[in-house]
Amino acid sequence: MSGSANLNLAVIGNCQIAALIDSGGTIVWGCLPRLDGDPVFSGLLSPEGDPGRGTFEISMEAAARVRQRYVRNTAVVETLHENHAATLRVTDFCPRFRTREGVHRPAMIVRLVEAVVGAPVIRVRLRPTAAYGALAPQVSLSSHALRFQSPDLAYRVTTDASVTAVSEERPFALSGSVAFILGDDEPLNELPTTLGRSLLEQTRHYWEAWVRGLAVPLDYQEAVIRAAITLKLCTFEDSGAILAALTTSIPEAPESLRNWDYRFCWLRDGYFTVHVLNRLGASQTMRSYLRFIHNTHVRTPVGELQPLYGLSGRACMEEVPAPALRGYRGMGPVRVGNQAYAQRQYDIYGAIILGATQLFYDERLDVADPQRIFASLERLGEHAVEGFAKPDSGPWELRGSEHVHTYSALMCWAACDRLAAIATRVGQAKAATRWRDEADGMHRRIIAEAWNPRRESFVATFGGETLDATLLLLAELRFLPASDPRFISTVEAIGRHLSRDDLLFRYRTADDFGVPTTAFTVCAFWYVNALAAIGRMQEARDLFARLLDRRNGVGLLSEDIDPRTGDLWGNFPQSYSMVGIIVSALRLSRYWEDVV
Repeated sequence: MSGSANLNLAVIGNCQIAALIDSGGTIVWGCLPRLDGDPVFSGLLSPEGDPGRGTFEISMEAAARVRQRYVRNTAVVETLHENHAATLRVTDFCPRFRTREGVHRPAMIVRLVEAVVGAPVIRVRLRPTAAYGALAPQVSLSSHALRFQSPDLAYRVTTDASVTAVSEERPFALSGSVAFILGDDEPLNELPTTLGRSLLEQTRHYWEAWVRGLAVPLDYQEAVIRAAITLKLCTFEDSGAILAALTTSIPEAPESLRNWDYRFCWLRDGYFTVHVLNRLGASQTMRSYLRFIHNTHVRTPVGELQPLYGLSGRACMEEVPAPALRGYRGMGPVRVGNQAYAQRQYDIYGAIILGATQLFYDERLDVADPQRIFASLERLGEHAVEGFAKPDSGPWELRGSEHVHTYSALMCWAACDRLAAIATRVGQAKAATRWRDEADGMHRRIIAEAWNPRRESFVATFGGETLDATLLLLAELRFLPASDPRFISTVEAIGRHLSRDDLLFRYRTADDFGVPTTAFTVCAFWYVNALAAIGRMQEARDLFARLLDRRNGVGLLSEDIDPRTGDLWGNFPQSYSMVGIIVSALRLSRYWEDVV
């Protein structure tokens, strides 16, 4: 891996697998055979032994400058290595394209390597790992491929470069082009470069067509498009699951032990993702996600849902260490699995119902049996009623305590409020009355229990004193109008107590690991939206512009940012953070009609 580990990473993927590429063009993270699989490229988390283990590096000898960019409106990454005599271009992508049978998304990484100027001398270091860094896979060579075999996985890298030079990591001069195609343990039927170029053209066409179908705002288009593509790459299309992030155990802050595996589908995060993609017109993700929810729900004997699931809907995700990985910048532990699956988080029922509401209003969507879907949502609503005002672990998944969290109660209210609206829409007047009564009762109780007159603000827990950034969503969820003085004073209180250097902490009180020292990225975007909602539009636009400047070199964000250094921390890329970019851009942009 070139340089010290950081999160200036680009993402390639195809909704089956993904890989992270550092600014020098080295693949430092990538799981097979799917997004939550064994990281065959685990270098981002520092495998024990050789510092180059777990990477796939293609470098140019004596390079004076390295530049990286996404090919416009695609998930294709180009890295240019340059010196006074030569230029090398490496093009990385995971194939994704349409066929007669649907969208093809093989578990494949393609690396096209081209001498643009001169005859660059290149070196290839291909050092995958297995069993979460504990093993090196067995390697065997053929005339055009390196075959890798571990106890649970076999794959090959096929190339028209010298297999001997690659296996021995010897530099060689390049004139023209070569390709490296990592895929299934099967021979290719075409020359690697020929096949790679064909796959590149088809993949570019797919992403360009997908972007043309987005209803982007007038302003901030580049940021919105990159965020939307990244959210798409965080979906596992086979089941409809949406990942919170593509990595595990990147600490939320240095040496904090806040290291978690985010390669799972959080029902809360999934709602935010489908909601924002719906607003851009990419509604297929919502349909696939609701299929995932339905399949997990019907497998649950009592109909209750847990906060997160595996990509196949697997319910149990016991958290275990991966000791052969030292961690990001050596900051372990590295965890596989996430014990939060066993927590009580009552907001999830509201998240699902909010995510499904558009089905009943969008005429573009073909809903075969709305009455049946409504009935299934009502069953979730019953759980929201049951969980309302009960202690839970809350949206931040506290591990050492439970409280009656205002946000959880708010989302239970939202579940009933939207069910009332859906019932009216499908002509069920009796159900509409029932759900409206439930919502009204919850609304009154939240006002009584969560408003703190001494602080002139809503607070994080019923009867509590502390602030929480989720309170910025009160107006967006339509619990209160943005003009309500109580909402305005809550926004002002959060700005005073939780903001720092354009960023926002989710809370500033001690939890199981102490007082947080890094800001939670999406909270700053919530604050932008709240400022705009209460009429401080120019302040919101100025803040949003500064937040966009905090993205990494290719426009991506992680979960957390250190206000002191500006460094990105936490799992990457964080779907919450990319959602924040899009929602703020949609709110702040001028209308097309005002300019065009």
